[in-house]
Amino acid sequence: MKSLVLTIGALCLMLVGAQAQVSYGLKAGLNLAKYSEPIEEGLKDYEKNLPSFYVTGFADIPVATNFSVQPGLSLQGKGAKYEGEFEGVKGSININVMSLEIPVNAVYYIPAGTGNVFLGAGPYIGFNLSGKIKSKVDGGEDAGEETEDIKFSGDDKNMERIDAGLNFMLGYKLSNGFLINGGYNLGLTNLSTENDFKASNRVFSVGIGFQF
Repeated sequence: MKSLVLTIGALCLMLVGAQAQVSYGLKAGLNLAKYSEPIEEGLKDYEKNLPSFYVTGFADIPVATNFSVQPGLSLQGKGAKYEGEFEGVKGSININVMSLEIPVNAVYYIPAGTGNVFLGAGPYIGFNLSGKIKSKVDGGEDAGEETEDIKFSGDDKNMERIDAGLNFMLGYKLSNGFLINGGYNLGLTNLSTENDFKASNRVFSVGIGFQF
């Protein structure tokens, strides 16, 4: 964690001294989220991608020919979903977490057609702001819904607040600034508060945006 924070800090300091034409952008889209391991033993076969969203504002700072660094601020919907039939009873568990992230990506542009293909990667640090666990049973004597707030602090917390990891992205930027992009968010932090259990974020994303 410390090395990741130091890496982000070093990149930001480098950007302060960069003498370049800075542009800004906004992008948004769909997240398909899950965890590296199910929240409970036996749920692996019922694991689904949880649909959510993201909104990201960023600065694009050229540091060399066709190469930029993009620091940003991003609101990310993450979590996991489990759905299926167990012992004749259908049900689902949805875990929805809203996180505020600070990514710093290195981006390389490849001229293609009327625009540029771009490839990017870099670290991020995130802060879980809020979350809920919604359980639903569709049949039997336990039929019904139950919603529980996720606690990120205190003696009874059930998820860690701080998240960190790596971003990877691929997309196309048109000459007018319109963006089409996809990405993958690889969490490296164990979010579980259980000593014998580990769970990290895994998120695929697709979206559009505009760079001014």
